[in-house]
Amino acid sequence: MKTTLRTDITVGDICKGFYYNKLEGKGVNGWGGKLVIQPEYQRNYIYEELKRDTAVVESLLKGYPLGLLYFLKTGEDRYEVLDGQQRITSFGRFVTGKMPVMDEDGHPHNFDKSLHGRILNIPLTIYICEGEGPDPESEIKQWFKTINIAGVDLTPQELLNAVYSGSFVTAAKSVFSNSGNSNIDTWKAYVKGNERRQEILAVALDWVSKGNVEEYMKDHRHNPDITELTNYFESVIAWIDGIFKDVKAEMRGLEWGRLYELYHDRPYSPDKVWERVEALYADADDGKIQARRNIFEYVLGGETDRKLLKVRMFGAEIARKVYKRQTDEAKAKGVSNCPDCVLAHDANAKRIYAFNEMEADHVTAWSKGGDTSEANCQMLCKHHNRVKGNS
Repeated sequence: MKTTLRTDITVGDICKGFYYNKLEGKGVNGWGGKLVIQPEYQRNYIYEELKRDTAVVESLLKGYPLGLLYFLKTGEDRYEVLDGQQRITSFGRFVTGKMPVMDEDGHPHNFDKSLHGRILNIPLTIYICEGEGPDPESEIKQWFKTINIAGVDLTPQELLNAVYSGSFVTAAKSVFSNSGNSNIDTWKAYVKGNERRQEILAVALDWVSKGNVEEYMKDHRHNPDITELTNYFESVIAWIDGIFKDVKAEMRGLEWGRLYELYHDRPYSPDKVWERVEALYADADDGKIQARRNIFEYVLGGETDRKLLKVRMFGAEIARKVYKRQTDEAKAKGVSNCPDCVLAHDANAKRIYAFNEMEADHVTAWSKGGDTSEANCQMLCKHHNRVKGNS
């Protein structure tokens, strides 16, 4: 990487021709049309959300240094921002009247002529970079990751967008990273993340690629057709909507892509599904189950894997009381203190198990309405308890 230090370029120079696309949330052009502020491998503009945009302007007003900026030379008198697009977009928005800052009295303060000398004439410290070697693009992308903005790490998907920038990423971001997309609010009932940080796109790619996101992006890098990506994502969302009659907060961020692959071919009655969801939520409210988020997978799977719910188990105090009662009764009768061993009439029919050789079990299974109380507890040997399962 060849670098040339420039200190003769001012804030005013960069703001010439500055354009901010509010719909896509990015600064687009500057420096009289010579500078692409946000190339496709860059993250979306996030300083506004993090409340750092005004800090950039206030730093300039106070004469504080803005830090190093890196521009990539892409042609004769043509450049793109390699690092610094968040800061440039922040002061560009202020200078072009798109963003006020608060004055000392807490009132919004817009850019005016009295600030020209204090802002526009401030020189910036910029390194102009040029890729060298047999694979300049790879070198540039690696450099981009190395000089990532301090304090606001790139998300994994932002890094992948940088590495595999191209027509596919451009098209995908226009759908899944566009805060103006009216579908995003609906998606966020099930998908957790910030579209501007590429987190919804990351989920869509994870679903369609079955977890092989990087390989999928590599294979589709130069293909602007994202039909497969959008169709698969919309199919999963429609499947969820079709099965569950309402939305619970815990549905957001579940592994819906994996659940879709496992269960989308099974028939479900939405009425019965939601009836069971509500009943299990009532159990969770009563403290009978501890993993509320897993209720949906439990119901989709036919309610066979009770481990998903982390059903509240019997405490040691109850288990020891029941163990003592069963053991005293068994010794008096000359039979095993495991009631299932007694019924089996085998070599263990009269065996007295130690406490650590037994496990507490629901007499009436929890799945059949049995509660986790002393009255519904019995001690079984480990073999019979594990054979019994959830019956």
